[in-house]
Amino acid sequence: MPNSQGPLVAAADLVAELAGGPAGTDGRPIVLDVRWRLTPPPKKRTRRRPDPVGEPDFDAGHVPGAVFVDVDSELAGPPGPAGRHPLPDPDDLQTTLRRTGVVPGSSVVVYDAVGAGDGMAAARAWWVLRWAGLGPGQVRVLDGGFGAWTAAGGASSTVSGGVRTQGDIDVAGGAMPVLTAESAGALGRDGVLVDARAAERYRGETEPIDPVAGHIPGAVNVPVAQLLADDGRWRPAAELAELLGRAGLGSGEAGAYCGSGVSAAMLVLAAEIAGVRPPEDPVALYVGSWSNWVAGKRPVETG
Repeated sequence: MPNSQGPLVAAADLVAELAGGPAGTDGRPIVLDVRWRLTPPPKKRTRRRPDPVGEPDFDAGHVPGAVFVDVDSELAGPPGPAGRHPLPDPDDLQTTLRRTGVVPGSSVVVYDAVGAGDGMAAARAWWVLRWAGLGPGQVRVLDGGFGAWTAAGGASSTVSGGVRTQGDIDVAGGAMPVLTAESAGALGRDGVLVDARAAERYRGETEPIDPVAGHIPGAVNVPVAQLLADDGRWRPAAELAELLGRAGLGSGEAGAYCGSGVSAAMLVLAAEIAGVRPPEDPVALYVGSWSNWVAGKRPVETG
């Protein structure tokens, strides 16, 4: 049966949890704003910047007390042969999470701007924090993103910075299963490997980002746009369970990939929301994804 509770938090519930003060204070959840564009704005971003000043969406308004965390520079390592969004260095990620105030027992909520980012940035943040060692009950995704927050009557703040207690979490990484190119290829042959990209990219009809079009041989396609309802919220658990069950994600060895390891995190999250995979046995993520696969000139399938 699908889980009635899972790694999502409704906007109205988060409004209630943050009543009386900003996020990250007096026992309230730490809230991370991870709004992100697949194609970054013209402004050049610098790595390891100390604060979110200058981030347009965050500066225009955010959940009071939220801290901005950048998907490109803080939730991923530098792009290269390992992919466009490889795993972050554990020490760098530790610095980021301590900056936001995370301690071993913290409750953390992540959100993006569903509709612009289609939920993928929040899913990537959720996955990275779980990979860092936060437990299933510690990190949640705001269902519907910032739009749902404001629709539920949540306040919007333009104040950033201020005094925040430094966190002391230790990050070793490795708490979520990952695939290499070799193990992803093996799953395509002998297990279940799901491609999260749009159908036309999976079929190889178009490829707007990477130099080669197509998909990993043996992979099946579940475009992540199917996981969300028209209002940007996640589909009910029963609907997700049916969709993912047809793809074979409900049992045995299973993995997911996309273009660069961001949107495929939505499939890992969806499997947990739906209850088709328990938190202790999640879908494995091929973090390097297509951008890593084609860098190695590996076999490609189309159609």
